[in-house]
Amino acid sequence: MTKKIAVLPGDGIGPEIVAEALKVLDCLKSEFGLRIETEQALIGGAAYDAKGTPFPAETLALSKESDSILLGAVGGPKWEPLDYSVRPERGLLGMRSELDLFVNLRPAILYPQLEDASTLKPEVVSGLDIMILRELTGGIYFGQPRGRRINGNGEREGFNTLIYSESEIRRIARIGFQIAQKRSNRLCSVDKANVLECTELWREVVIEVGKEYPDVALSHIYVDNAAMQLVRNPKQFDVMLTDNMFGDILSDCAAMLTGSIGMLPSASLDQNGKGMYEPIHGSAPDITGKGIANPIATILSLAMMLRYSFDDGANAVRVEKAVLSALDSGFRTADIYSAGTRRVGTVEMGDAIVAALRTSRQ
Repeated sequence: MTKKIAVLPGDGIGPEIVAEALKVLDCLKSEFGLRIETEQALIGGAAYDAKGTPFPAETLALSKESDSILLGAVGGPKWEPLDYSVRPERGLLGMRSELDLFVNLRPAILYPQLEDASTLKPEVVSGLDIMILRELTGGIYFGQPRGRRINGNGEREGFNTLIYSESEIRRIARIGFQIAQKRSNRLCSVDKANVLECTELWREVVIEVGKEYPDVALSHIYVDNAAMQLVRNPKQFDVMLTDNMFGDILSDCAAMLTGSIGMLPSASLDQNGKGMYEPIHGSAPDITGKGIANPIATILSLAMMLRYSFDDGANAVRVEKAVLSALDSGFRTADIYSAGTRRVGTVEMGDAIVAALRTSRQ
């Protein structure tokens, strides 16, 4: 059966990096018989410019009818003056909410070829392999009430609500324990239970769910300490379970342990494994159009799609090995470049990965 992917290039470098992932997808179709079709739609600032909304109805309809979604990036300074309700990021949040993509998987892996690209000492980060599990449809990003107002003293005031229900915590915790079972049976839950009542509940529910998984060693850490420990001793972590905001921040911190945020893919899944796949970096307006963006995170997001939504581990491994082969051959975009390697642009890196993928068939 042919699967359908909704392709949403978005803004900034989004179209550039998505184009390279589509080249990899075309290679899988022609060389390995992958049965996939794609259809593109607008999201974010590009959608606002064309349709007056960052999340057009036709984009939502395509996303719902597709088996999976590949996203580039959204946002940029051009759209920052817009009202909050129509900023590009609302398209991304709308997608997560409408499709109930509540679970976000963000692996942080340091490939041996890039040990010198990390800002930390090799002995600290060598062999790093962390899975950050972020709750994606609740918490302070979606909580109500929210807004801005003038307070009783005549001052401007902004307010947001951090809220989680027991059921929201329970379902993400179960996914966390199940992923831990497939790795090293260790789960560290991140909260701020000493200050925030909402995350006090988070810890209580996670402990309750943990009783269903006695083979998994559960630990807890305050988010400020987690940030410090990620830099001090990151390999102590295996699976990290976080709420929406904490996961957003900590996964970007973990990204730099790997040498570049341009290396990290992500998967946002619903209860049935349908997902949206995207690099964790933003639209990078400062390098848009220069042809130097790193497409690897987007290509690895495609590999995650094959594995998690299409249950196609064989092709996922092929893509991952092709990325490693290109790195072994010395190809580096500017963000991961070091002396003695070959500095290339976005298209050249994509071509190198496709060439490695084709070679693997021989």
